[in-house]
Amino acid sequence: MRALLVSVNREEINMPAWPLGLASVAASTENAGHRVSVLDLMMADDPHDALKEAIESARPEIIGLSVRNIDDQNMQHPVFYLDKVKKMVQTCRSRSDAPIVLGGAGYSLFPTSCLEYLCADMGIQGEGESVFPALLERMAGEESLAGLPGLFLAGEGLQGERGFVEDLDQLPLPRPELLFPSNHDASYFWLPVQTRRGCPLNCSYCSTSTIEGNRFRKRSPERVAQWISQWEEAGVRRFFFVDNTFNRPVSYAKALCTELANLSPRLEWRCILYPDKIDRELGEIMARSGCTEVSLGFESGSEQILHVLNKRFKPEDVKRASKILADHGIRQTGFLLLGGPGETRETVEESLSFADSLKLDAVKITRGIRIYPYTELARIAVDQGIVSPDDDLLLPRFYCVPGLEAWLEATVEDWTKDRPNWLV
Repeated sequence: MRALLVSVNREEINMPAWPLGLASVAASTENAGHRVSVLDLMMADDPHDALKEAIESARPEIIGLSVRNIDDQNMQHPVFYLDKVKKMVQTCRSRSDAPIVLGGAGYSLFPTSCLEYLCADMGIQGEGESVFPALLERMAGEESLAGLPGLFLAGEGLQGERGFVEDLDQLPLPRPELLFPSNHDASYFWLPVQTRRGCPLNCSYCSTSTIEGNRFRKRSPERVAQWISQWEEAGVRRFFFVDNTFNRPVSYAKALCTELANLSPRLEWRCILYPDKIDRELGEIMARSGCTEVSLGFESGSEQILHVLNKRFKPEDVKRASKILADHGIRQTGFLLLGGPGETRETVEESLSFADSLKLDAVKITRGIRIYPYTELARIAVDQGIVSPDDDLLLPRFYCVPGLEAWLEATVEDWTKDRPNWLV
């Protein structure tokens, strides 16, 4: 079958988010013998014109839309993205009779309500690399779609219990042509790399386990290094490991860094660290293998609030990790998540002072926490009457301790005005 896969994301708050997931589905679908065209709307001057041209060129028998983000997670000035995506669906309808299937991380969080809101035909919750090619095979053979794991049909609901691929080496990694934009300067290109999926840490507000499952599933470090070598040949030298917890498990992180250190020429890479279990051996091998920058998501400097957020570390663990990273010349951006359950003026001041005491190159502050379904935060919000039990949370809803919001905004503004590297 002929498939057109479209990344509708155009958000680039920190950097352009290249559609690694979509390209991985494209690679798997090509390997299954189907003809695949890929369209990334990130750099399109007019996304609707680009979409029309792609449909006319590809003549697709099925169109896949990857929904990465639902909104911008900003409580003060929330931006809801799905209205623009809905117009993309309408553009597809105006140019093609092909069924429209949704996928992506954002869709996986809200499979029923997102499918209904966007008026698409079907959606795949979870890993599309295995389900999407199977969907095409059944459609080509005019077979029933019943039982396909994680497939939702409009008006009919879930067709088969969702599954997870345990060994990620079974899933193909996309070749450069499927992901690399030909008009982009490779020297400024940060290639997203995902080596693990799933997370068992269960932070009270986090949606990762809903999207990827609650167990760590990994690619072999050797396979990751081989894939990165292909990109080096394409001129890419900078890589962003998008794993939510690069240093979990620690033994895996060290093995991966060892493989990266053996590559030549030397890479430049960045990652996201969970701020515990960071020892000097890990700091040294990260620096030696090319790590230049990390995101350190400690969220709070208050031990009390860390406990409420279900974090597995204490402020002293963060301080120790930050010093190790600084000693090895690795830049750090710290993250604070303020206003959650149990937050008080005292704990906010404690967190701000704590962040100020660290050797950080930047601090990003979020006021209020986006409420996602199936999280402990959602349960608390329902119990406290902040959201109703029947709210599907597709439209952005936020938790902030009642009565704290105005003071929090003024306090953060006061702290950031003389700290140019503190961002809100």
